[in-house]
Amino acid sequence: MTGGVRLARLAPPLTLLTLLGPLAFGLAGTALPAFGYLPDLGGTQLTTAHFAELAAVPGIWHSAQLAVLVGLVTTLVSLGAVAGFVASDLGSAGFARMRRMISPLLSVPHAAAAFGLAFLIAPSGMIMRLVSPWLTGLDRPPDLLIVNDPMALSMMAGLIVKEIPFLFLVTLAALPQTRHAETMRLGRSLGYGRIASFTYLLWPPLYRQVRLAVFAVVAYATSVVDVALILGPHLPPTLPVRLIDWMNDPDLEARFLASAGAILQLGATLVALIAWVGLEKAGAVLVRHSRAAGLRFRRDGVIRNGARAAMLASSAIVFGGIAVLALWSVSGLWQFPDALPSSFTLKSWMQALPRLEGPLATTLAVAGLSTLIALALTILCLEREYETGRGRGGGALLLIYLPLIVPQISFMFGLQVLSIWLGIDASFPALVLAHLVFVLPYVFLSLSDPWRAHDRRHDLIAAGLGMNRTRTLVRIRLPMLTRAILTALAVGFSVSVGQYLPTVLIGAGRLTTITTEAVALAAGGNRRVIGVYAFLQTLLPFFAFAIATGLPGLVFRNRRGLRV
Repeated sequence: MTGGVRLARLAPPLTLLTLLGPLAFGLAGTALPAFGYLPDLGGTQLTTAHFAELAAVPGIWHSAQLAVLVGLVTTLVSLGAVAGFVASDLGSAGFARMRRMISPLLSVPHAAAAFGLAFLIAPSGMIMRLVSPWLTGLDRPPDLLIVNDPMALSMMAGLIVKEIPFLFLVTLAALPQTRHAETMRLGRSLGYGRIASFTYLLWPPLYRQVRLAVFAVVAYATSVVDVALILGPHLPPTLPVRLIDWMNDPDLEARFLASAGAILQLGATLVALIAWVGLEKAGAVLVRHSRAAGLRFRRDGVIRNGARAAMLASSAIVFGGIAVLALWSVSGLWQFPDALPSSFTLKSWMQALPRLEGPLATTLAVAGLSTLIALALTILCLEREYETGRGRGGGALLLIYLPLIVPQISFMFGLQVLSIWLGIDASFPALVLAHLVFVLPYVFLSLSDPWRAHDRRHDLIAAGLGMNRTRTLVRIRLPMLTRAILTALAVGFSVSVGQYLPTVLIGAGRLTTITTEAVALAAGGNRRVIGVYAFLQTLLPFFAFAIATGLPGLVFRNRRGLRV
């Protein structure tokens, strides 16, 4: 038995241990202090007093309800826009163009997209500048609370424009597993409109394929921290932001309250997921009744145009926000209502570069190492699955997606407590492990479908020529899957670059990245400096995806089959 085969056998349990170990210890490390047990801070007896203290905090229930509302609305709007667009334009030239246009948006970190949206919609933002004073008559910014509004509308908008590309690409990956072309033709031949054909026939099997990703969107939106700090309300803030404030409180007793709040956050996410399952069932009943009644919805132009508008708006807002970030990073004097700066300068970049060296080095090192480890574990797990068949071990490997569904903040508190107790807080290995917990599921998700779609006949030919399994993997399968592997690397790298909460808690303020520095600047309001950090945060994943796209064409320029 070769070493490669032995490693492949060990990979699935090692992967599950790497992911579920921190998750289990993190949840335990959060739950015990929530019930009063943290000996290092004098908590030696179990009690519910901290939950009573939490319930008495002004506005805490409003914050929890807002978390549930944000999760449900964000997911419903994002999924509705994606489903409507796929239903209306699947197979068209416009669908192919949208696919090419929206795919790069997956690489934009949530924080950078949030900053870009803030710079667009703020009272002194680019949109107001473009319509002033000729349309609005304003020569100074209006006194309106748009960003950080109490209803969290701007926060939900920032999440929606980022979740639409994610759900769209997940849907694209699931479409080949359905007979979508034949199904849509069947519905159209029976006189149903495109929306009705899609909803009655194609959506049920397609949704089963993307359901896990939808749950991940619900969980993320209910517990997001960086977007809430940039766009969310302040009085009161969202529940995750309040938890971060308590965790960073100089009074260490506040950690008991923060842990109780983290359990509340876990409950809020669970309520949002249960509510989403309820919406699924209500939607299924509505679809069955509509189908039984023979409603064909031939006149569906309003829904189709609305879905197209949502998809275009998502792309335009993210691309426009990035452009405004770049513009602010090189702007000189830029008074309202001027549409462009009166001068351009690199002064902001020159001043920021000395401070960028440390965070940039940490960002690249942590993202690079965590992504490479994730890729190695993913390849070994998929190789084991490839050898034994999909039925064996496939269900267990679904557990690697749990970190995407369990709120980060609910177990990262406990993981921080554990790292302090072990004496590894603010250490580079601990930070890499914390990022690996979130990078690995995305790398696995990106690579699993291309790996499973690989034609086994190539392996049979290699075996016939005397190659063993390890040599076949190295010499045949990996080169043929180069593009998919590089794409998975780019996805993992982008996920790591965008991680805020694990870096703040495990890095303990001593290991900082571009993302943590950018979010920290949100309270300062210096748009030029924010533009530098947020635009650089966008460039890093962009370069990763550019390499993933261009390198295979360069390496395999003389092998046309491998360039595709």
